[in-house]
Amino acid sequence: MNWSDYITVDPQVCHGRTCIKGTRVMVSVILDNLADGLTVEQIVANYPGVTPEAVRAAIAYAAELAHERILSLPT
Repeated sequence: MNWSDYITVDPQVCHGRTCIKGTRVMVSVILDNLADGLTVEQIVANYPGVTPEAVRAAIAYAAELAHERILSLPT
């Protein structure tokens, strides 16, 4: 999957935050919902225009970001 097929950044939409293409649903909102335990099906039902593929693209985008930055974790 190529996450860039589903995710966009537009300075005129949501202050330039990453969003699902064709929506104003930010990738961070999708990831927050997943972290809170919602299923892909629940997210799709709650956000019109978001597809299961778009949710997977948000996960792939987050994974790509995780490769780019190292966060210090408390021991």
